[in-house]
Amino acid sequence: MNFRFAHNNFNVVDLEKSIVFYQEALGLNEIRRKEAKDGSFIIVFMGDGESKHVLELTWLRDWPKDSYDLGDCEFHLAFTVDDYEGAYKKHKGMGCIAYENEAMGLYFITDPDGYWIEIIPPRP
Repeated sequence: MNFRFAHNNFNVVDLEKSIVFYQEALGLNEIRRKEAKDGSFIIVFMGDGESKHVLELTWLRDWPKDSYDLGDCEFHLAFTVDDYEGAYKKHKGMGCIAYENEAMGLYFITDPDGYWIEIIPPRP
């Protein structure tokens, strides 16, 4: 029996804003989407074009709040990037860097809903 990662899900309040963020900040593109016939939800899968692992963004029409409770933000996604310094400058300019750990050589950005994404340089 072999298990492989398929996707992670983030529920989002503003789907279009989230799609634009993931395209701009991480270069992800929409791979496919599923829309409920009754309009109650839209699911958009975002991918990097290389790995099979994707991010599922779920928008719920009837979500009663203007945000999601993310607890202590101890869960997160992590991305490696070939141009760490360039990515850092881009994210600094976007104003989305939430935390820097210089000792470990990494930083975290936040998406429009407050989810944390770890950015890691290539490691030997």
